[in-house]
Amino acid sequence: MPWATLMTMGVPMSTTNSLTADDLGSAAQRERRKRILDATYDLARDGGFDAVQMRAVADSAEVALGTLYRYFPSKIHLLVSALAREFERNEALFRKMEIPGDTAAERVIFVMKRTTRGLQGDPKLTEALTRAFMFADASVATEIHTVGMLLTSMLTRAMHPDDDHEPTDQDVAIARVIGDVWLSALVAWVTGRSTAAETGAHMETAVGLLLRD
Repeated sequence: MPWATLMTMGVPMSTTNSLTADDLGSAAQRERRKRILDATYDLARDGGFDAVQMRAVADSAEVALGTLYRYFPSKIHLLVSALAREFERNEALFRKMEIPGDTAAERVIFVMKRTTRGLQGDPKLTEALTRAFMFADASVATEIHTVGMLLTSMLTRAMHPDDDHEPTDQDVAIARVIGDVWLSALVAWVTGRSTAAETGAHMETAVGLLLRD
């Protein structure tokens, strides 16, 4: 399900959401969450989606299995949260740099291509994160919302690099559509239906159509 759709659903009926760093009251708890996500990355890099088993993550992170489930209620919650952390890192990076490009379209394409190249550099990790995103249902809406907000922030800032600019409703709507196109292109690459070059070209076409000067 596209993240733009899930973002409109509100908080799911289930209260079993992942614990974010902001939810954790102590440095030890935040460090434990970091170890869990680090272990998830390592397992996914080595073996993809199937290698990320909750018992294996708990053992690698040196936490009890029950503790892992308190932090992340399921494998899908865990992997989508890992994707959110990847986007957090990218969003922080783009905030610190001047995004090249004379037009909004050029800047958005730069952000998307750079993010995509980073993901394509770890194909098994990307396969795991993308499959989790594809399998996510309403119980993971909070985590999906976080991913969507981070991606929206990256794209709207690229569209309007002036720090004083407040994104309009139209800016956000365009960013959400671009995000859906980006996810679709990434799924096509992960499943072998397109090459990296075709993925880039598909994104460029969509951005060019949505952000005509």
